[in-house]
Amino acid sequence: MLEFLPPRILTCLRRLDLNRLCELRIRAGKPLSANLGENIFLGTEGVCPENRALVPTAEEIEDILFNASGRSVYAVENELKQGFLTAEGGVRIGLTGSCVYRDGRIHAVRGITSLCIRVPHEIPGCAQEIYTRCLTDGLCSLLIMAPPGRGKTTLLRDLSRLVCTKNHCNVLVCDERGELSAGNLGTTSDCMKFADKLTAFTAGIRAMRPDLIVTDELLPEDYSAVRRAVGAGVHVFASAHLVRFEDVPEKLFSRYVLLKGLGQIDRILGEEGELCG
Repeated sequence: MLEFLPPRILTCLRRLDLNRLCELRIRAGKPLSANLGENIFLGTEGVCPENRALVPTAEEIEDILFNASGRSVYAVENELKQGFLTAEGGVRIGLTGSCVYRDGRIHAVRGITSLCIRVPHEIPGCAQEIYTRCLTDGLCSLLIMAPPGRGKTTLLRDLSRLVCTKNHCNVLVCDERGELSAGNLGTTSDCMKFADKLTAFTAGIRAMRPDLIVTDELLPEDYSAVRRAVGAGVHVFASAHLVRFEDVPEKLFSRYVLLKGLGQIDRILGEEGELCG
């Protein structure tokens, strides 16, 4: 899954349990670090103090982007302009560098200096508690809320699988960034990748007749797509980088699942923000 990494960095990973690796941080001229539930530094012998960590180079970052893009960075230019690249296996690579503007819009990103490599994990059964507390009596629309890195995408994948297995309904997965679909989404699921949510929802409802749409990382401008689906009688499972019910732009969901840790439920709220489930 991480074959696009250069040899020096792969050497640093050889002693790690990759099943626990959530995130790898590669910064030009700065110590290599990772997250295995907590932040650590990595050297050629594995976990190490900061002063013994490997220091990646700008050239290694260029090599990573070249390899992860299928050896054609120009082919993924649109993704790069949005600040990420999705590699094989649903590995999402966030990036920072210098934005080049043209006509008021980002034309390109140059001089990339930092990468955040998020490693997807499949944990069968991790969403069982959400299913039991929210969906035992039938499907409803729900929003999983938490800061970045709390397992929202992993939970959505497993919820899709559970609904396919238990409800035998048609599930349409709208995977705007190519990350959500990395895993078992269930045998009655279909996937539309790399389309914005309004396009994917509109086309999907017309063409695929879904009972449920699953999508990731709602932004304020995406709620019109959710409104269209719910108005058409299609349930929606989604996630958002939010921590307060009051900050949800439109209250379109029947259940709001707030996480307090990695995949851990803090509380479940109903349509009016009341505790339930």
